[in-house]
Amino acid sequence: MIAHRVSETSALRERLARSLDERREPGAAELCDALERLLDGADASPDTISLERLQKGVYRLRVGGGSDRTLVLKRHTPAIAHTDRLVAERWLPALGLGERCPRLLAAAAQREGRWVWHVYEDLRSETLADRCERPRLEAAVDLIAQLHTRGAGHPLLPEVRWLARDHGGRSLITNLRDGIGALEALATVRTPEFAQARSHLLERLYRLLEEAPDRIRLMDEAGGPDTLLHGDLGPKNIFVALASDGPCARLVDWDHVGVGPAGYDVSTLLYQSSPEERPWILRRYREAVERAGYRLAPDDELNRLFHTAETARGVNCVIWPAMALLNDGAEWGRSGLVDIEAWFETLRPPLSDGVA
Repeated sequence: MIAHRVSETSALRERLARSLDERREPGAAELCDALERLLDGADASPDTISLERLQKGVYRLRVGGGSDRTLVLKRHTPAIAHTDRLVAERWLPALGLGERCPRLLAAAAQREGRWVWHVYEDLRSETLADRCERPRLEAAVDLIAQLHTRGAGHPLLPEVRWLARDHGGRSLITNLRDGIGALEALATVRTPEFAQARSHLLERLYRLLEEAPDRIRLMDEAGGPDTLLHGDLGPKNIFVALASDGPCARLVDWDHVGVGPAGYDVSTLLYQSSPEERPWILRRYREAVERAGYRLAPDDELNRLFHTAETARGVNCVIWPAMALLNDGAEWGRSGLVDIEAWFETLRPPLSDGVA
């Protein structure tokens, strides 16, 4: 019995460690230790173990045999690993929503402390990006409304804001100033296409800085109370499982969790949904929050609020390629800033009959 278990875990370690090493992933040995403890002698052989890359730093591990178990492995920085654990084990359970994210099954820190691996249950369901039929979308919108109404003014919000992110007006001002500073420091990078994009971005950020007091006033007046935010609420991060009692939505990838007005999350979903679906999504969300005793601002004010939230995300996206180019000479930073300026040129309010 003991020999059988040792051979199985050795097969897991051999196959997984080799796959991660081939991909130059750090912390493979520590992750294998955690998985061996978690699986505790699961029926496996080298031929029934496979690793599928889902995206950068995220994999699906399949351990074959009779159970054919699958797990999701995700590599985090230590800070994000900490907040993601709090989401699963403290913040969502405090709202009565502890079952609405994947269960965190195990964790393993790289020996040097630079990275932490999390092992999650595999939801084995499809995202809204895969299938977006109306019942699935209804379940997703209702869950988002629950998250926001239950989180509004919750006593844990100061902790979330301190440990995670602030998606409110203060972050807009900070990001604008940081973006302007980084772009000003790139004045010596003179390739024609980049110089033009940099100049246009600087003009845009200075203009947004002038408009910031009005935008923050709009957030204060139309945004409602601060609440717990997912922070990256696109269709790819909303899983919906179909069950006998109806569809059940769950949210993944909480790396941008934070605090701010609910419109920050809603705007992400609207901008990443088809224009035809957006008015319906907002109506469904409005009905759900009103059933919980909250009222939303009129659609025209919300449309400006959503546009402001998307603008804030764009401003934040300026900082990282600018810093990569400035501090590390990373060529992707140059093309990234050109792409961001082109994106700003096309940015409009999400609801076609509104004006930002």
